[in-house]
Amino acid sequence: MVVETKQVTIVNHPLVQAHLAKIRDVNTQSPQFRMHCLELGRFLIYEALAGLTTREIKIETPVGKAKGIVLTDYIILAPVLRAGLVLAEEAQKILPQAKVYHVGLKRNEKTLEAVSYYSNLPQIAPIDCRVFILDPMLATGGSALAACELFYNLKVKEINLISIVCAPEGIAKIHAKFPQIKIVTASVDKCLNDVGYIVPGLGDCGDRLFAT
Repeated sequence: MVVETKQVTIVNHPLVQAHLAKIRDVNTQSPQFRMHCLELGRFLIYEALAGLTTREIKIETPVGKAKGIVLTDYIILAPVLRAGLVLAEEAQKILPQAKVYHVGLKRNEKTLEAVSYYSNLPQIAPIDCRVFILDPMLATGGSALAACELFYNLKVKEINLISIVCAPEGIAKIHAKFPQIKIVTASVDKCLNDVGYIVPGLGDCGDRLFAT
């Protein structure tokens, strides 16, 4: 089941929500946490890719002729380091032909603003490319917004954001500047706490993924 609200798609499939429950659980240890993130991420990525452009082709099966399609978009996967790597791993299995551009952003814990420390973006992107920014947690929106700005400046065709959980504040921040960006998530949570963490959220995704 998919719930769509403007530019936000919430995937309510039972398997997605079951994996999300395990990810939220404070007792889920790092190896299992990572496994559930991978499994949940696959469903989110499938949903985010539903709007890809295709071209019809004719093919020969062993017993006759048939119509098929091929993907025509130039696709860029952009994991936000470090937690975004877990979504990129699953996305690359689904789209092995996609280009991967890593974006290094970290949050200043005092100002809650994103600080860029690495990016390997091209100087010019193909005009027809679709970008999928992979950031498991959309909290204050600072890191995701900074990533969106990087690709917007490249004049790409479309920017999408895939997150496991989102805060309303983060969504509002993204759409205040980029109302056209589509967000796919497993949950829009209640709010942020006074230090900028999603409530109820799932803790620090990077720390739980890498046992740090």
